Amino acid sequence: MDDNGKTRDMLIVQAAGLVAVLCAYMATITTRARIRNYRAPIRYVMLERDVARLSNLRFIYETNDINCHDLLRMNRAPFYNLCNLFHDRKLLEDSIHTCIEEQVAMFLLVVGHNHRFREMKPIFRRSIEVISRYFKAVLYAIGELRDEMIQPPSNEVHPKILHSRRFYPYFKDCVGAIDGTHVAAKVPAPIASAFRGRKGGTTQNVMAAVDFDLKFTYVLAGWEGSAHDALILADALERNDGFVVPAGKFYLVDAGYAVRPGFLPPYRATRYHLTEFGERVPQNEKELFNLRHSSLRITVERAFAAFKNRWRIVDNKPHHPYPSQVKIVLACCILHNWILQWGEDEFVPPEHTWTGNSASDGVIDIEHDNRTWSQIRDGWAGHMFADRGNSCV
Repeated sequence: MDDNGKTRDMLIVQAAGLVAVLCAYMATITTRARIRNYRAPIRYVMLERDVARLSNLRFIYETNDINCHDLLRMNRAPFYNLCNLFHDRKLLEDSIHTCIEEQVAMFLLVVGHNHRFREMKPIFRRSIEVISRYFKAVLYAIGELRDEMIQPPSNEVHPKILHSRRFYPYFKDCVGAIDGTHVAAKVPAPIASAFRGRKGGTTQNVMAAVDFDLKFTYVLAGWEGSAHDALILADALERNDGFVVPAGKFYLVDAGYAVRPGFLPPYRATRYHLTEFGERVPQNEKELFNLRHSSLRITVERAFAAFKNRWRIVDNKPHHPYPSQVKIVLACCILHNWILQWGEDEFVPPEHTWTGNSASDGVIDIEHDNRTWSQIRDGWAGHMFADRGNSCV
């Protein structure tokens, strides 16, 4: 190659290098202009919002059990274990801006205090749409734990019965108690009359079975507030995946249910609740049977009390569509059982302070009492009264 060719190639290389330098310089100038004019203000606003949000979250569930329990209605151990469970099973996922702990905290604040989504905005610095989206995601995730957390009772004799002369051997085959409770509901005006309960206001009637550890073993939500407890129980028994009484076992029920295999109510027209006895001792076998029946059946009343004390959304006017209200009741029952794995807390009323004072709901199904089970109950009552000197009342 001659000298002219070499010179031309060198000029081309130098020109290309100059163009590259100029492009890099212009890119640097443009980038600095964007950072100076736009990115810095946006970064400042985002940082201020995130700092406030993270500070709130640390106060809620990172500082101590007291704050976590007051705000999320559970201590940090069950809270973090619940979040880890959702993560491990891929029921929830961390997003770029919102971790699983924050998503669950949003849900628990809503159901624990009956907050509206707009009331959550100052805490989480999120839009109503974002809070609503995560609320639905957590509600679905909790619902997926139903079969695991709400299980049939054990067939073993519970220690509460086994170690008490008041209850053993008469109630040795008892696996829990059944009752219905009314939960505040919001429904369209055309169907509101069907949901109006005996105490006024629209409610849904929730049937639940509870074992002697205060855990729910069956829950059926969604029935109208005007529905009778016995009707709801009949529906639960007829469902393909419905309520099943273990063979040879029975549940305690109130006087609103009939006497029949698997279900044992107290004697009607006889003193029953502990408050009705006061300092008086039972005068006959029926009163003694009712007293011990009541002393054992308060388990379900204590469970409902803890359930409503902890989750204020079920005892106040809700702000969600009715299908969501039914799912929320079930989710709160699942969370109730989850929390009890870590022991009882202040939301569970102590047994020695609980007297029970619920009444049967509506019509009493006297005509359908089972004769055999009535005779069995009479036999137990007679033996109790004869052996009352061997145990406390």
